[in-house]
Amino acid sequence: MANTEYTQLIDQLDECYTNTLALAGSMSEEQWQTQSLCPEWDSRGVVLHLLAVEDSLLGWQPTGADDRLPFDKIGQFRSESASWDNGELSARCQQTFTNRRNELTELSSDQWEQPCPTPVGPASYSDFMKVRIFDFWVHERDIATPLGRSTDEGTAAAVTSLDQVHQSLGYIVGKRIGLPDGMSILFDITGPVSRRMAVVVDGRAQLVDNVVAPSVTVTADLLTFMQLACGRIDPQTSIDGGRISWSGDDEWGRKAASNLRFTM
Repeated sequence: MANTEYTQLIDQLDECYTNTLALAGSMSEEQWQTQSLCPEWDSRGVVLHLLAVEDSLLGWQPTGADDRLPFDKIGQFRSESASWDNGELSARCQQTFTNRRNELTELSSDQWEQPCPTPVGPASYSDFMKVRIFDFWVHERDIATPLGRSTDEGTAAAVTSLDQVHQSLGYIVGKRIGLPDGMSILFDITGPVSRRMAVVVDGRAQLVDNVVAPSVTVTADLLTFMQLACGRIDPQTSIDGGRISWSGDDEWGRKAASNLRFTM
């Protein structure tokens, strides 16, 4: 990976930090308590989660894929932060995100590519930061959607976030949807970030570059697709509202639209 690509990851994380700070700085006391799209958290809980993870990563550098992530710090952080008012929480976000940004800019190429544990398995530190971008991107919308706030779906962070789901489509199609052997499916993602993603089932479900005559084509805008894949919104409501649709095999189109969730 070229140095410019590390810079792009820092820029995307900076976008995530900036957007989270903007949300935190614009919410009323009531909105801080609004239920987010995460069942366990209100808006404050989501911000605390993002902050706690970034705080735990401060000063941590992996030495190998067998290391443990430093998330054992999060319990103590949550205890300490329980007494903070929302203004103090926002200020701590500003401080921690600035420190993280500064740390990231000092990393060498070797550190970016250091084997590293991640929440989705062993990878590189740069891959871990892509997971962090995904986490921030989804959680920003966990807060913004219930508040009726618009979000920008055309950024580089949106592309990186979609990449995380794209690489899991074999699992989603094979295990969650259960598409039978010999069938294929095309996901047509629309909007500022558009993409056509294909999976064929030949013994097992596997990603392919393209499929000429898919058994079923599922069409959705990026936000709907991502929130369904993350289990954030009700599939039937999205189907009834026309936010996700399909052509080709009707039975498997409906099953696909209803069973995209692979993470929460």
